[in-house]
Amino acid sequence: MTDSLAFTTLRDGNSADAQGREFAWTNADFDRVQKLIYQRAGISLHNGKHAMVYSRLSRRLRETGYRSFNEYLGWLESSDGPEWQEFINALTTNLTSFFREDHHFKIFSEYLTHHKQKSKWKIWCCAASTGEEPYSILMTAIDALGANPGLSLVASDIDSKVLATAANGIYRIENLRNINNDQFRKFFLRGKGANSGMVRVKPELQKLVDFKIVNLVRDSWPFQELFDVVFCRNVMIYFDGPTQRSVLERIHRVMSPGGLLFVGHAENFSESRDLFVLRGKTVYERV
Repeated sequence: MTDSLAFTTLRDGNSADAQGREFAWTNADFDRVQKLIYQRAGISLHNGKHAMVYSRLSRRLRETGYRSFNEYLGWLESSDGPEWQEFINALTTNLTSFFREDHHFKIFSEYLTHHKQKSKWKIWCCAASTGEEPYSILMTAIDALGANPGLSLVASDIDSKVLATAANGIYRIENLRNINNDQFRKFFLRGKGANSGMVRVKPELQKLVDFKIVNLVRDSWPFQELFDVVFCRNVMIYFDGPTQRSVLERIHRVMSPGGLLFVGHAENFSESRDLFVLRGKTVYERV
């Protein structure tokens, strides 16, 4: 199939391709994006993502002043600068909520309670997104272990912008629909005046979490101690089989034997029984 490079004129004088798009968008452009995001982040974009990729990366062209994807991607490939982070930010998907897949938090609470004699807990949330998941982890731990749970949480993500939102800990009150009244009183401050309709996570909860940018595929992971529990939910679905296995091996190396790995509802690692054994609905134990 030959890519169409026919153009029409927009009212503001800019050019549009034959489909009425602001920028020409070809199969070759999409193929390059596929290769680059796979190399940088291990993300496998299937062919049905053309419209999503065009929409999100068009914003980067406007921001950087490039008039074609060919020019923008060529510039990206020729450098190792901060635009790579913006490129990754644009192509990652961040869907989250407080206590999402709530059965995991019940299992997590039971696990903490069963090992209540343990004085120190190390937890890692691999896909912190805008913070709802790590704060849900902390609320569960405090409810299970008390106000001083002896817990430290690393919350990481590949997307720098969502991590900044997570670190701020400010949310619209309607986003707390899965938070009960007791948790609301214990863990949140209600906004007043200009901040009406907003809530902020209390500082005593925020101080328990360390937010970090971590690329699961490329980075050297900055961890000194082994984790007792890892939440890596709805991340592996973006990786192909070999990348999933590689990341699982790396997670295995930073976990204590007997620790729990929580994964997403659509993720299944039964072929990696040498690393993790299924212990519940999308919950695995590190062997």
